[in-house]
Formats: sequence, structure tokens, C-alpha cells
Amino acid sequence: MASGTRQIWKQYRSVAIIYRIGIAFVLGSVLGLAIGEPATRLEPLGTLFVRLLKMIIIPIVFFTLLMGARRLSPSSIGKIGGQVILLYLVTTAVAISIGLLVGNFVNPGVGLELADTSVQTKQAPDMLEVFMNIIPTNPVGAMADGSVLPTIFFTIAFGLALALLQDEHEPGTTIHDGVQTLFELAETGAEAMFKIVWGVMEYGVIGVFALMATTFGQAGVDAILPFAKLIGAVALAVGLHIGFTYLFVLQWGLLRESPLDFLKGAKEAMITALSIRSSSGTLPVTMNDADENFGVDEEVYSFSLPLGATINMDGTAMYQGVAAIFAANLVGQTLTLGEQVTVIVTALLASVGTAGVPGSGLIMLTLVLTQLGLPLEVVGMVAGVDPILDRLRTMNNVTGDLAVTTLVAKWNDRIDRTKTVWTTTDSPTEVASDD
Repeated sequence: MASGTRQIWKQYRSVAIIYRIGIAFVLGSVLGLAIGEPATRLEPLGTLFVRLLKMIIIPIVFFTLLMGARRLSPSSIGKIGGQVILLYLVTTAVAISIGLLVGNFVNPGVGLELADTSVQTKQAPDMLEVFMNIIPTNPVGAMADGSVLPTIFFTIAFGLALALLQDEHEPGTTIHDGVQTLFELAETGAEAMFKIVWGVMEYGVIGVFALMATTFGQAGVDAILPFAKLIGAVALAVGLHIGFTYLFVLQWGLLRESPLDFLKGAKEAMITALSIRSSSGTLPVTMNDADENFGVDEEVYSFSLPLGATINMDGTAMYQGVAAIFAANLVGQTLTLGEQVTVIVTALLASVGTAGVPGSGLIMLTLVLTQLGLPLEVVGMVAGVDPILDRLRTMNNVTGDLAVTTLVAKWNDRIDRTKTVWTTTDSPTEVASDD
């Protein structure tokens, strides 16, 4: 009997967690539709999942952002690295803005209400207050209160200060070794938090089942359309960002190359990302495309692409904008301009450190919703459709990595145009490089 139970558990665990959550999403929805109001009795199981998410927010922010700051050491970046990071930040900010614009246009979540109607959002701040509140007067107090944006700001500032100290002192000195120890402790803490995240997501199978049973038990079939609109809004935002930001602005406008040639060279990485839903897993394909299809010098892509797979989260950050609108609509609220600026700032700063976290899109969403004071039940609700959304986000991320890499390589004369996709067109760049 015991061996049979272990075998069942082993088979259950062999299914990827995100698919188990997706199945729980479907089964919970079906149960809610089938039995109606009695399904809302499962709500405490969903509330427990939400409390677990709240528990991990601040530790995740602190440890992972310290790890991210370590990678931004001035001595390891240089001119090319600075250009790469700046473009990553700019394209991420544009991505979030597009997500908010599409979210406001499509308005996903309208017509669906959370079972807990007592949820209240915080008083909306104006834009000046948003920027002033980024800087905490008491960093420890901000962490204790669960204030996400001040915690992010202080952690990044502290991490960069540590990186500068390490660069200024020789190995073997007390300060250099002390900084190294702090970074190693941060890495250990982050790994420990990843284990906790794994446990929370394992329970998330039950939590999502309960949340969806409660939602559909109360709303019935009216809950189906808002989720379809959420998927459509994310797909539209990804299409706009790739088409406008990467192809029109970066490739045609700045690089002066054919967008179709870029898509031809990037298609293997884009298809792989869409298939396996992992920027890191796609990295070998992405680097091969940069080398063979685009002729980018290894000095550029060996830095930009691994870094992009870690911190360049355009698709994930864009999703935060759409999901924030979705969450606000669930409680009958309209995000003010100041609150939407908060989404941009929070997601942009969080993108430095959350890429390596399992379920990073969902974890980042908890940060954004917490900062806005919106219900974290939304995280469990969208987790069920996340396998679809994650494929689109990952493809967007990988496409952005290649678009930025090719542009920086061109700026620094690190492209060999022979036997690449660029040789298929007689572009202004090609004429200039022949001189």
C-alpha cells in the first residue's frame, strides 16, 4: 500500500508544477460551475495560498535583488555592458507601458468579481507622491510593513554600494572579503527562498483549485470571458511590443536593417522559447543565432545574452501592466495615472532580480499587486492560464535579447556581415560597412 502511494506521488510530481496548477484551474472551475454557491466553502484553502504568497514577498525581493546587483559590478560591465543594460531597462519600461495601454483598452476582468467583496484598495497617490515614496525614511520599517517599492530601492542601492566597495579593494582585504561573504550569504538566502517558493507553488495546486471553485461558484459562466480577454490582451501586447519596439524602432529605425531579416535570423530562438518557456533554456539557441545568423562578435553576445536571460524581462514586465488592470477591475477600481506609474516603476526595478525565481512572472505580480494594495487572490486565479501566457512572455523576452544585442554590436562595430541574414538586403548599414 505504501509503495503504491509512493508510486502515485512520484507520477504526480513528474508532471511540471505549472501544468498541475493549470489542471487545478480547470477542475476548480468545473466544480464551481457544477455545484455553484457551495463551492465557496473552499475559500479558506485559497486564502491560505494568498497568505503564503505574502510571506515570501520581502525576502524574495531582498535576496534576489542583492544577487542582481552583484552582476552589475562596474568593473565587469564596461561601455558595451552599460549600453546593453540601459537598452534593457528602456525596452522594459516601454513594454510595461504597452501592457498598461492594452489593458486599459481591452479591460480584462470587467464583469467578474472576487468572492471576498470586502477587499479594499489603498488611497491612490499622485505621481509626485509615487516617486517620493520610492525612497524609504526607514528601510527596516519599510520591509517590516511589506512596502515593496521602498524595499526594492534600498536593496538595489545597498547592493550597488557593495559592488563598488568590492571593486575598490583588492582581494584578500577585509572589506573585499566581507563584501564577498555578504554576496554569498545573499545567494544562499536566495536559494533557500527558491525552496520555499517551490513549497508554496506545490500548495498552489490546492490553493488555485479552491480559488477557482470559489470564483466560478459565485460568478458562474460569466467568469469565462474575462479570462479569455486576459489571454487576448497579453497576446496583443506582445505583438505590439515586438512589432513596434524591436522591429520598427530598434531594427529599422536605429539599426537600419530589415525587420524581416531580423525575424528570419531570430526565428529558431523565438520558436524554441515559445516551445520550452525558458529564456535560460533557450540561451544556447539564442547565442547560436547571434553568432551564425547575425554575425555578432562573441565579446558582445557572451555578455548581453546571458545577462538578458536573467534580467531582461520585457514580456514578463509587460504582463504586469495587463494583470494590474485585470486585478483592479475585479474589485471595481480604476487605476489612476499615479498608480499606473507605480506599476512601471515597481516592475522595472523588480526585473533586475526576479528572473531566476521559479514562477518569476507570478512572483513579480505579487510585488506589483502588493504595492498597489490590490488583492493577491488574482495571482492564484491567473496561475491557471499562466502556461499559455508564459510562452508568449518568454518568446518576447528572447526576441528582445537578440534585438538589443544586434543594436549594441552595430554601435560598437562588432558585427561581421558576411554569410549572415544581413547580406540578403542592400541596406544603408551594409553600404557604410563596405567603406
